[in-house]
Amino acid sequence: MPTDTLAPSRTDTVLAYTRRPGVRLWILAVLAAASVVVFLTVGITGSWDFAVPFRARKVYAMVLVAFAIGVSTVLFQTITDNRILTPSIMGFDSLYLLIQTLVVFVFGASALATADEQVKWVVEVAVMVAFSTLLFRWIFAGAKRSIYLLVLVGIVFGTLFRSLSSMMQRMLDPASFAVLSDASFASFNAVDVELMLLAAIAILLVSLVGIRMMRVFDVIGLGESHAIGLGVNHRRVVTVMLVLIAVLVSVSTALVGPITFFGLIVSNLAYTLLGSSRHALVLPATVLLGVICLVGGQFILEHVFALDTALSVVIEFAGGILFLVLLLKRGVR
Repeated sequence: MPTDTLAPSRTDTVLAYTRRPGVRLWILAVLAAASVVVFLTVGITGSWDFAVPFRARKVYAMVLVAFAIGVSTVLFQTITDNRILTPSIMGFDSLYLLIQTLVVFVFGASALATADEQVKWVVEVAVMVAFSTLLFRWIFAGAKRSIYLLVLVGIVFGTLFRSLSSMMQRMLDPASFAVLSDASFASFNAVDVELMLLAAIAILLVSLVGIRMMRVFDVIGLGESHAIGLGVNHRRVVTVMLVLIAVLVSVSTALVGPITFFGLIVSNLAYTLLGSSRHALVLPATVLLGVICLVGGQFILEHVFALDTALSVVIEFAGGILFLVLLLKRGVR
């Protein structure tokens, strides 16, 4: 048999090369950059001086949200060792909606519409971070507390917040209810630039802490007993990770509104595409997939289907289907 028939073909070599997680990460980076360029430049019929900066603000908001939701979801799934859970199960979205409802119920719809955006953003982030911090300290105060009890308590609080919101919404007049409903859906069309700067600073600070702990995240992913056996202070590291998650989720939700299933989509896509659980690979892949989904999805929605529907509605629909598939799939972790 000729020796050249035993050598791998060029196609096999290229396919083997693209199976490397690092190469796939670079491919995702190229696709993310291409989606941003296409979104910024395609379909401009008027002034480029107005259109490009206007679209750049949308891209800026979508990149921040992709980073915050993607990273917080992966870290939460590492702590819980479950890939169908997201931080929204802790009740963050419900608390955000309760804050909005309470403002409209007490002060009226005009207070929500005319409030200073920066003050409103700071108050919402502060309330959600304070709630999560108090919850974490309460749950982890005992010697035998666990992350599963924290998730269960979060579900209970989320149900309570939704019930309180529904009760107050039933007593609102139609005009106030319409204003509240508009604020309940995530939107990238009218995000304040100064708010995005504050969000970027908060995300940068969280990222600096996360980079220093990157290798510890991999150890936490092995499970509590293995992490303790390897000399990691499991409770302290998990508490720090939960605070980082709370800050990221609060920043994202207060910036554009709640997006429940987005993190579930991009995190599971990242795990599937890379075939690895290393946080140094999965975290950037999740962010890049988030940018591709948000920027590419917004472009398709606006320029291909010419729809005015909020992108978050499409994401929630697709994410809900994925959640059911993962839930019904036996043995998913």
